[in-house]
Amino acid sequence: MRQARRKTKKKIWGFGVAAFFIPVLIMFLVYLSLGIYWGSERSVLASDAFAQFSNFHASFNNVLHGEQSIFYTWNASLGLNFWSLISYYLGGIFTPLVFFFKNQNIPDALYLITLVKIGSAGLAFWFYAKETFKLNQWSILSLSVSYALMSFSIAQSEVIMWLDAMVYLPLIILGINRIFENKKPTLLFVAYFMLFVSNFYFGFMIGVFSFLYFIAKLFLNKKEAKKRVVPYFLTAFTAGISSMILILPSILDLKSNGETLTKLTMLKTEATSAWDIIAKNMIGSYDTTKYGSIPFIYIGLIPLVFCIFYFITKKISLNEKIAYGSIMAFIFLSFYLDPLNLFWHGMHAPNMFLFRFSFLFSFTVIMLAGYGWEKFEKEDSIYFIGTSIILIVLFVLAKLTTAPEHFDFISLESLALTILFMILYILLMSLYHQGKFLMKHLAVLLFFLMAGEAFLNTNFMLNGILDDWNYASRSLYSDPYKSIDSLVNRAEKENENNFYRLESLDDVSSNDTFNYGYSGISMFSSVRNRHSSGLLDTLGYRSQGTNLNIRYDNNTVMMDSLFGIRHNISKQPVNKFGYEVIESKGEYQLYQNSLALPLGMLTDKDLYNLKLPDTDNLGSQTMLMNQLSNLTTEYFDFIKPKLVKSENTKIIPKGDQKVLYQEKKPDIGKKLTFNVLVPAGQQAYISIFPTDFGLLDGSSAIVTSQGVTNRSQIDITGQYYNLGYFSQESTIQFTVEFTGSPEVEVIEPTVVTLDTNHYQTAIRNIQQKDVKFKVDKRHAYANVNLVEDQVLFTTIPYDKGWTARIDGKKVKTKPFEKGLLTFNVPKGKHDIELSYLPPGLNLGFACLFLGIATFSGYVLFFYNPQSKRKSSNTNSSSSRRRSK
Repeated sequence: MRQARRKTKKKIWGFGVAAFFIPVLIMFLVYLSLGIYWGSERSVLASDAFAQFSNFHASFNNVLHGEQSIFYTWNASLGLNFWSLISYYLGGIFTPLVFFFKNQNIPDALYLITLVKIGSAGLAFWFYAKETFKLNQWSILSLSVSYALMSFSIAQSEVIMWLDAMVYLPLIILGINRIFENKKPTLLFVAYFMLFVSNFYFGFMIGVFSFLYFIAKLFLNKKEAKKRVVPYFLTAFTAGISSMILILPSILDLKSNGETLTKLTMLKTEATSAWDIIAKNMIGSYDTTKYGSIPFIYIGLIPLVFCIFYFITKKISLNEKIAYGSIMAFIFLSFYLDPLNLFWHGMHAPNMFLFRFSFLFSFTVIMLAGYGWEKFEKEDSIYFIGTSIILIVLFVLAKLTTAPEHFDFISLESLALTILFMILYILLMSLYHQGKFLMKHLAVLLFFLMAGEAFLNTNFMLNGILDDWNYASRSLYSDPYKSIDSLVNRAEKENENNFYRLESLDDVSSNDTFNYGYSGISMFSSVRNRHSSGLLDTLGYRSQGTNLNIRYDNNTVMMDSLFGIRHNISKQPVNKFGYEVIESKGEYQLYQNSLALPLGMLTDKDLYNLKLPDTDNLGSQTMLMNQLSNLTTEYFDFIKPKLVKSENTKIIPKGDQKVLYQEKKPDIGKKLTFNVLVPAGQQAYISIFPTDFGLLDGSSAIVTSQGVTNRSQIDITGQYYNLGYFSQESTIQFTVEFTGSPEVEVIEPTVVTLDTNHYQTAIRNIQQKDVKFKVDKRHAYANVNLVEDQVLFTTIPYDKGWTARIDGKKVKTKPFEKGLLTFNVPKGKHDIELSYLPPGLNLGFACLFLGIATFSGYVLFFYNPQSKRKSSNTNSSSSRRRSK
């Protein structure tokens, strides 16, 4: 008897193994069809995966190998709270798999992690379904595959950190079910905790959804409501408290760095219509994950039919339909009502990848489908057939009666496949209860049909990503790695452990600093220090709006010096004063800036009286440099260049020094050629500044001077395009070409020159008072010997997590213009130490221990074997999953 049970248990868990590996196999095959596999030339990096997730995982790999602090990174736009970055991008149990990869092979790491997460979602749903639904194992496996490969997960699979949520959602719902069965709440605690520390953003969405689910369960179990409230809320509370180890520092970081909520400006969401729910339930309905998309809700045709059956059949009580239907209705309304839509997103409008909560609708569909399917019997075939026919009609109407451009993403192939599968399901389900033998084999056949449907939809979704974003070539990521890494290592040796910064003029992505382990300026991240980025924008580095981006490109060499840019890596000659080549590797050269300043500079208290103008970055540069150098010098001059030639360009003066450049022939660049006389000893730039950033539509400027070509997207990078350094008076000719849009309006281009003699004098003055820091992970050390009290100005982003100590005694820090760290240093010889810990981390650790201890004590006290025996009489087998 015992042996038979073991065989049965082993057989059941064999379906669990299949629930993991079948979605993995389907993903593997579809990726393979796209030319994506382990070591393939085409990588899994699409959309933000190339610029963000690959580099952030590489940075986490550096942490695991002891090369970087887990709390702070210097390799992110001057410096960043890395603990906060982890909480949004890198949390969870899957990320540490990068340990087994070199950073050069991160595309393979993300490929593997994506497959593992998809498979884990299937396994988690199988575990939930086998304890929840009275269905045979083949049917449970069918639902598990459908869940793992739902459109939301696959269409947004490049956003790898969101996939963790799909793993924990069914386990959380199962955990709530177990509470109503008077079982231990351990699963719920672990699932909540793992969800919250994996991604607090999706943790909020699932937290709200699971609370609504719990309220529905209370509504259906009114007699036992009092007995279930305490276990649920105590479990949810202790899991939430425990997760404060990551969430609390993140909340404090977001609060202190100026993250703002989105204002409500409309009632109805944009781009949505009444037919969306029908259209997005067809096989292969991929529109876009950019702006203007509608929710991804497809999770399979069988789940859709059985979800509808759930509401039709009289075998399920009206109370249940009201309880669970209310949750579905709330999510449905959230697709159309903007206040509800924003609520699910934490009152912060998403930047593309819209309706990020739509997976909750899909889960509700498949959950109710399971409840409906277990009630399905022979006499219900007419309901199945009738529902399927109505759906076929609705699918056809959605395609044929709406404007062609409205659902242009629904191809005739997609419609035909949807109808074909509906017909096949009708045939199968009409025979589903024609004897046990036939029923068993039809369940197997139904599984293969549903898996085939999931395969086709996955193929459509991944091809949609390919068309929408493109999967980047591995060579774009990996080929430059050896050369750049070698030059970074040379720069490291050149500086003898003194802190320095480096920037690439031919970067692989905007987040190269994370990957290669050097400090720079550029960054593209939802987790950022908005105050430091805003100050950098004031000083000429572009960081507009919410400071999602900060770019190094197209600023003056004076700011290079101030922010310690000691090295540039470039494929072309740099042509910047003070820079010279010190090494070459492959296509790249390493340049060294002899005028780069260290991390700290001494000045007086007049620093705090400076008010840098928001709209005059050269004026801001001048004011700050004069303060630090004790000078009153003008560094910049302005020269109007002479236009000598234009190609394919209609030039329209707009007044107030504004000019509009329109193309004469479409899709051909607007090219302008200028002459200018540059005085001796000048570093020259052409200033290109758009009049309205919102109207650029991806416009780029290509500036060619002295045989060097610089191309930049106008709205992302700075405005000062380098024309070169001129030791002698020179008349030069340069070209500016605008591409990417039919027209572009800018302030009339002006040549800006920097007097390098005045610039050198200022730097030499500052160097007499500089403070060299040695940096070790989350610490920075320096020594000073002062003849009078001074203010130590640093180019470290101001953050409340920094602690400054002088000779071991803590001193107060103060922000300069909200963005940079400063503090007072008394006269005399001193040892200075700066250390960083994320604000709230210590309290977060205390919360972790408190939460785990409280929950453990609760479980031991209320769920010990003795109390379990006492309560066994109150638990019947009918309460195993839900009230009826």
